[in-house]
Amino acid sequence: MSYDTSTAVKGRVIVPCLLLASLTFPFSNALAGDATIHPDRDRAALARIQKVPLGLPAVPYPEDNPPSELKIRVGRKLFYDRRLSHDNTISCAMCHVPEQGFTVNETTTAVGAQGKTLRRNAPTLLNVAFAGSLFHDGRETTLETQVISPLLAPDEMAIPSIGFLVEKIRRLDDYEKLFQLAFDRGVSIEGVGAAIASYERTLVAANSPFDRWHYGNEPDALTPEQKEGFYLFVDKAKCLNCHVINEDFALFTDNGFHDTGVGWKRSMEKAAPGRTVRVELAPGVFTSISREAIESAGIPEQDDRGRYEVTLDPSDRWRFKTPTLRNIALTAPYMHDGSLSTLRDVVIFYDRGGFPHENLDPVIQPLHLTDDEIDALVAFLRSLTGDNIRELVEDARSARIGNPENPPAEISD
Repeated sequence: MSYDTSTAVKGRVIVPCLLLASLTFPFSNALAGDATIHPDRDRAALARIQKVPLGLPAVPYPEDNPPSELKIRVGRKLFYDRRLSHDNTISCAMCHVPEQGFTVNETTTAVGAQGKTLRRNAPTLLNVAFAGSLFHDGRETTLETQVISPLLAPDEMAIPSIGFLVEKIRRLDDYEKLFQLAFDRGVSIEGVGAAIASYERTLVAANSPFDRWHYGNEPDALTPEQKEGFYLFVDKAKCLNCHVINEDFALFTDNGFHDTGVGWKRSMEKAAPGRTVRVELAPGVFTSISREAIESAGIPEQDDRGRYEVTLDPSDRWRFKTPTLRNIALTAPYMHDGSLSTLRDVVIFYDRGGFPHENLDPVIQPLHLTDDEIDALVAFLRSLTGDNIRELVEDARSARIGNPENPPAEISD
């Protein structure tokens, strides 16, 4: 059967980098492994690409960058290495924390170089191999080129130039041999992109209770409430308009762009004189501060017009990419700005019809769900968590990376 249908503070307040590291880069000794790189991890990671978990299609990759164990090893090392940032404090994993669904749970939006608050929520990298476009505005189309943007962004990893990055990595004595082994050449920006993309393609997570029920013919894999939530998902709640389920697999996204009203509402609030700003002091703890006080302590909040910033088409104002719903229970907070804290908040938001305005996507309308139906939908969404999340976390923490406090890892041919 086919169901396919057509930050903590928004003024860029500076956070001490040591505090940032303690908040967004948890490290468990139980998951760390020892100081050497384990070839068995590389083989298992490659196997995830070659045979995906139940519920996913085959992993796509470009002809000029087929996956290999060595590429995955280099990419994993680069992904967790804070030396890739200008001041050696920020790694890719600081915004895509393995233990937090490969995103960040503590803040509404990501935090970058020197503690600067970014304007968007960090999207999960789970199943990013299947993304039709990348970033909330879809400005990149391949994993190989996607990494360049955060590396060079002044508020993210703050590397001054591509040449600077390549030379910096070349000077790290634990990389040149790995690049020679993986690519038969020394460090290059193409190799950096290819390696990180190869690692990110291994982050496939499925075989969820939903998959075992829907694709694996296990009638008891879902609870009665979760089954009710599924039927609401495909019918009354109209979730399939944007979160697609196919006959043989489900990515739970149309890879399209939609205006739900979230971006529009934030822009209207920003333009309103004398308004206060909702500030997250700690997870789930909020207060209100005047905009004048916020801007006195940091850089004023940037406007965010979504897909329009890529296409310059006025009809694309405040449209943002449809996220996958796979593993959604792990990746709070939600929406491109992290403005909704829980799955129940998200369902209630759509039940109310988003934030109505002239350009609101026509598929978003009030749903008139009961409280029990909202609970059932949330229960169904929680059934979309893959059964191999711990494996991905253990893989992520399987070797010391070579950050300043750690000695370089051993290299095995």
